[in-house]
Amino acid sequence: MEKGFIARTLETTIVSIDISEEAGVRYLHFGSDWIQGAMRIARPWALELDYTREMMTALLLRPDANWPRKVLQIGLGAASVTKFLYRHRPDCKITVVEIDPAVVPMAHQFFKLPDDPQRIQIEIADGADFVIASKGKYDLILVDGFDSRARAGRLDSLPFYLDCKSRLTRDGMLVVNLLSRSRKFKASVERLGEAFDGRALAFPSCDSGNAIAFATAGHAIELTLEEFKENARSLKAVSGLNLLPTIARIERTSYCAGGLFTL
Repeated sequence: MEKGFIARTLETTIVSIDISEEAGVRYLHFGSDWIQGAMRIARPWALELDYTREMMTALLLRPDANWPRKVLQIGLGAASVTKFLYRHRPDCKITVVEIDPAVVPMAHQFFKLPDDPQRIQIEIADGADFVIASKGKYDLILVDGFDSRARAGRLDSLPFYLDCKSRLTRDGMLVVNLLSRSRKFKASVERLGEAFDGRALAFPSCDSGNAIAFATAGHAIELTLEEFKENARSLKAVSGLNLLPTIARIERTSYCAGGLFTL
């Protein structure tokens, strides 16, 4: 979610779902001027917003081309990361949990979400309730859920993070979109760290104020800076996604002390 401007309203549901277009980019809003998703119309499979790109840094931390096999995505929005994983991880199956049923046809109609129930399963439910009830294990859990007032509610709570931890495989990772300009941001990162026994971190925020947090409780992640960059170059070669600028920002922080990234 990023801040933006609403041009026109196309339909209304629990909250109004607003679609705007500017300079070849289509934007999604939920009853406010906050951007909940975006798609460049000429490149519908690309990740338009910085924070959605940075969520895919998970693919550099677990660089196996067959990872992830099972993905749980909480919050559909404009389906940007759904489409990216669908195209570039053809063996993965994605379960998307969306609380508002009207978002799903909107994503199909305006943001080119593929209709492939064999690989993309849509569940209409509260994300926190779904994780509690779930019996499955996931390699990657992606959380990007906010209301029209930029509140994450239960999706930013210690019980929820603990529930996510219990649903991860040994190579599993939780990725959460946080708002670094929120006065609750520090507490959010602390809750995540508490749930994952300190194995959590938030990357430096994007210009938009989004900060992507990563957490794992399974096999250790340890990459030299050069390995990190080589993974980014490999991903760029096959997908066009360039995460080298993200790594450059991380390099200037304590997360790469001594040229080694660990999680």
